[in-house]
Amino acid sequence: MSQTFSDADIEEEQKHFSNVIATFQQYAQYSLAANNRRRKDIYTLPQGDKELLDGLGYRQKLQEVDRAILVNAEFLELIVANPEIFGHDLNSPKNADEDKAGCGALHNHSHGDVHSHSHSHPHYRHSHSHDHANTTSDLRAISKHQRKYKPTDFDRDKLRSTLKQFVRDWSQEGKEERETCYTPMKDALIAHFSDKPSPESRQNIRVLVPGAGLGRLAYDVANLGFACQGNEFSHYMLLASYLILNRTDAIGQYTIYPYIHSFSNLPDRDAMLRSVKIPDVLPSALPPGSSFSLVAGDFEEIYGTEYEEGDFEPQAGQWDAVLTCFFIDTAKNIINYLRIIHRILAPGGVWINLGPLLWHFENNTTNDPSVELDLDEVKMLARKIGFVISDERTIDTTYTSNSRSMLGYVYRTAFWTATKAQ
Repeated sequence: MSQTFSDADIEEEQKHFSNVIATFQQYAQYSLAANNRRRKDIYTLPQGDKELLDGLGYRQKLQEVDRAILVNAEFLELIVANPEIFGHDLNSPKNADEDKAGCGALHNHSHGDVHSHSHSHPHYRHSHSHDHANTTSDLRAISKHQRKYKPTDFDRDKLRSTLKQFVRDWSQEGKEERETCYTPMKDALIAHFSDKPSPESRQNIRVLVPGAGLGRLAYDVANLGFACQGNEFSHYMLLASYLILNRTDAIGQYTIYPYIHSFSNLPDRDAMLRSVKIPDVLPSALPPGSSFSLVAGDFEEIYGTEYEEGDFEPQAGQWDAVLTCFFIDTAKNIINYLRIIHRILAPGGVWINLGPLLWHFENNTTNDPSVELDLDEVKMLARKIGFVISDERTIDTTYTSNSRSMLGYVYRTAFWTATKAQ
């Protein structure tokens, strides 16, 4: 099935991608400016107050934050050093099925609010893999716009969230939070396919992870022997995941300072200034023959393609399992999300869910529709669509939190295993 986009759609996507690149590139500029504001505030104080702050080492702390910002900036520059590996020909509409080929060459395998969780919804429409050819002409066309663009507060928050997402998905420090969510999902997946006890026996079991973020859950599933595909919508996540998955040669290769952007609710200096090394595992170390891919684009557009006369639905019945972690509340219309998950699962396939219901489009200012159900309603809807839900429980977890902060948000997430009726 072909899917075409208007010139306005393509121009909008190109502009958004350019804005994301600019947000990465200007990180040092706007972050240093924010820290320099604190210095300026010191000069508004009486001399006695300045001396007291100097005695506390406050100005020295600001200098340490400056140095940490520059370390982060070097890391972020690596992410966007060659953005053409992510881009596609923005000047011509693509066939969606051609674009979403998956990362076949991945390592030579076949292959705002601090308590929010986010799979952002930029104006990104085309699907594609991480392995597209160069689009240098497109990049030249947008370079002038990048220099002019001033990242918004939303842009900056998305980038800061990306740094914290690295901690959650790819650091030793994030292991406890990560495994609180991922381990029950992986255990349920293994239990559902208990007749396939070895990684070698699972190679033909296809698992989809929508809202894959930086890719750790999908990577872990592939590491268990399943043929796993992640799907992600956010340019921030896609650019960052490309670096960690495809451009990493050693454990602990990169150092970041994810907590330096806020001075609030800190018990001590180290709670803010401590560094985090990533990754904690080598992504290229998947077993030989592993199948792991990451597809970029909107979940509904890629996997929810409707039937047209003479054209079969390309995804219908093609997946043995779907794992949704902090994902279903990104829906504008949860009915469509669940309908798609049900349709793409093979008979007897399993949907494993863990997450809250922080409806991302509630009270939005973009005139997008938003269907906001409570948990009981979501489960009743799932049953009406054709799922048999079991193993329901509540799992308390944080999300990209600073474990040393004086303030923490805990999600009482809903976990379940749901099978598609035969």
